[in-house]
Parts: sequence; structure tokens; C-alpha cells
Amino acid sequence: MLTGAFHEDGLADLTDGLGGSMQREKALEIMKDSRIGSFGTIALIIALGTKVSLLTLLGQKDIILACWALLGAHISSRFAPLFLIRFQSHVGDEAGSKSKPLSDAISWPTLSVGAFWWLASLFLLHITYSDVPWWGAIIGTVLALIWMFKLLIRRLNGFTGDGLGATQQVCEIGFYLGLLLVMKP
Repeated sequence: MLTGAFHEDGLADLTDGLGGSMQREKALEIMKDSRIGSFGTIALIIALGTKVSLLTLLGQKDIILACWALLGAHISSRFAPLFLIRFQSHVGDEAGSKSKPLSDAISWPTLSVGAFWWLASLFLLHITYSDVPWWGAIIGTVLALIWMFKLLIRRLNGFTGDGLGATQQVCEIGFYLGLLLVMKP
């Protein structure tokens, strides 16, 4: 309710755009449409179902661990899109874009501050649950980020606000999945 589900909206819009057209300009046009399409609906169902399933699996191992993983995934998945902003060009509508001002704001010092808070959160997770292989969650997040980075470059030649939201969603799933894959049964 606080965010208006704008990360989920970004996932739906990006999926509609990339699924609706192989042409860059047409995909960007589809992404501007406020209505959700078939691809966006399917992406949301899959993403939300996957998150619930992965958190349920973590909760079956340890419910408190699942809560800490929720915190770690929240922070890690919101840190990851900063790399898109820093290392890609903004390709959305210049005039009406909410994400365009960000493309000029992520300097090395700003990225360093983000990295500090991200590392601090990982340290907190480690000291709270030192026997949990948090490195798996980090690898899952990084692999998800790399995949989204390459996808956005290949299909759009840069990022949009929808791409940032979609990246957050995919990286959150990557965090949970990476953690579960390296945990002992």
C-alpha cells in the first residue's frame, strides 16, 4: 500500500512490452499503456506465486529465518537496480518519466552509500543467523541482476522505470531461490 505496488507494476509493464513486440519502439509504447495485458498478468501471477512458494519453503525450515530472508531480499533487491541506473542509459519517455532524474543522480559516492547499507544488512543477517549460507542469496541476486541487465540492453538499449521495477522483482526471487538452493535439506 505504501509503494502502490510500483515494482510489480514495472514487472507487468515490462513483460507486456517485451512480450508484445520484438521492436524496441513498439515495446516502449506498450510499456506506457496503463492497462495490464496478458503477458503482464501471467508475469505477476508467476512472480507472486514463486515468492509465496519460496518463502513457504523457508518458513518450513525456520519461520524466523523466513522473516530475516524477507528483510535481506527487500534490501538486496532494491540495491540491485542502482547498477542499471549507474551503468545503463535511460531510454524511456524523457518528458513524463519518473525515473529519468535518477539516471543522473547515481554517482559513485551515491552507489557507495547504497553498497554500505547493503553490506550492513548482510552483516546483520550473518550475525543473526551465522550458520545460514547467505552467500547463496547474494549469488542468486547477482545472477538475477546480470540476467536483467543483459535483457534490458539487448531489447531496449537501456533502462526504463518499468525495467527497474522488474529488476527488483526478479532479484527478490533470485535472493530466495539462491538461499534455498544452498541450504541443507
